[in-house]
Amino acid sequence: MTEKVTKLMKDVPAIRWTALVLLASAMFFGYIFMDILSPLQELLQTQRGWDPSAYGHYAGSETFLNVFVFFLIFAGIILDKMGVRFTAILSGSVMFLGAAVNYYAVSDAFIGSGAEAFMNNFMNLPSDWWNITPFFAGMPASAKMSAVGFMFFGCGVEMAGITVSRGIVKWFKGKEMALAMGIEMAIARVGVAVVVLGSPVLANIAPVSVSRPVVVAVLLLLIGLISFICYAFMDKKLEKQMGESGEEKEDPFKVSDLGKIFSSKVFWLVALLCVLYYSAIFPFQKYAINMLQCNLGYTAEQAGYVFFVFPLGAAAITPFLGNYLDRKGKGATMLILGAALMIICHLSFAFLLPATKSMLIAYAGIILLGISFSLVPAALWPSVPKLVDNRLLGSAYAVIFWIQNIGLYAFPMIIGSVLKSSNPGVTNPLEYNYTNPMLVFTLLGVLALILGFWLKFVDKKKGYGLEQPNIK
Repeated sequence: MTEKVTKLMKDVPAIRWTALVLLASAMFFGYIFMDILSPLQELLQTQRGWDPSAYGHYAGSETFLNVFVFFLIFAGIILDKMGVRFTAILSGSVMFLGAAVNYYAVSDAFIGSGAEAFMNNFMNLPSDWWNITPFFAGMPASAKMSAVGFMFFGCGVEMAGITVSRGIVKWFKGKEMALAMGIEMAIARVGVAVVVLGSPVLANIAPVSVSRPVVVAVLLLLIGLISFICYAFMDKKLEKQMGESGEEKEDPFKVSDLGKIFSSKVFWLVALLCVLYYSAIFPFQKYAINMLQCNLGYTAEQAGYVFFVFPLGAAAITPFLGNYLDRKGKGATMLILGAALMIICHLSFAFLLPATKSMLIAYAGIILLGISFSLVPAALWPSVPKLVDNRLLGSAYAVIFWIQNIGLYAFPMIIGSVLKSSNPGVTNPLEYNYTNPMLVFTLLGVLALILGFWLKFVDKKKGYGLEQPNIK
């Protein structure tokens, strides 16, 4: 008798790529909201009174709960315990609710409300070293309320990030995993491109309103939640098939297994490289539009057209690099090259752009950063499954994201403080000198480059396979 072999859904290309589109769509909308206010720094200062320090504290608030309440660690445990589909729906819901609070904070309805009066008296802490919160005395009430909403959105979007990564591994392991992760990241990067162009345009429709782009982004997050729900039905059917196919079940995850992750030296190398690299990218995105405005004398819309090259270029290149990584390998080498290109970019913004006021220099730096942003993520995330057991993968991604979030929390505020201290007496948001902030980003790139060489040395010595292709 011939035993019937059931073909799994993930073995059908059209089905597994459909699952990827659903996962990537939700992250696309998440990335739109993440930077929806980034091109509006000038408008936030003139309409809502957010100076660089207030804006920096708002930008850093996204990761506060993830870092100091260890929410991301709990999210990884939830993911390993409850599975991809439950965690996806939960993360989509939290993103939407946090974004709704953020919208209320910058809307006209907040002005003169009881909530504004409450926030004026909320957490008026001194700006001393011990104040690790995003709140300080003199911070506008709308910025405080926005920070509260952004905190909860940050919990949802980072939970979604590790969930999507785990979901891609589930559907693409042994297949085009790096390509799939590259495409997912590319789609998310397009979200940033949409923001830098669309957010100023929406805000400047008469009457000018800083809240208009935010409400559009909130509605898109609702669509993202629906995408996660649709994915959950596919995921449930796949798990049913895998149970019926007789595939061997792995040992269940135990919280004590986290010790295996924390004790891995090579894992810490990857995690530290991640936090250094991303701390020089995502916080830079928060200030890039204003930096270009100050150096080139552009409007927010004009600066958006220049910065548009960065996410769009990264989106175009990342899938090709992922495909190369799947078939040829060289992941550790990609990490080194990406860090080197980032250093060149930030140095050009620190010295060449202010000296020349050249749009050509601006475009060249942005293009280099886009290539860098394609190389590093395309190589970084597919490397993690080579370092940890599959049953620990959700927690491993969570720990990396948690460490990354420490940098994403601290550096927007650090850059805001450096920018303010470097420009004493400057009140015009179009006259800031960005040399010192760009040097901070450059230093992060140098440290990431050193760790990249160290990681390649360890991989060569221990044979983790980071330079090997993913497709066997």
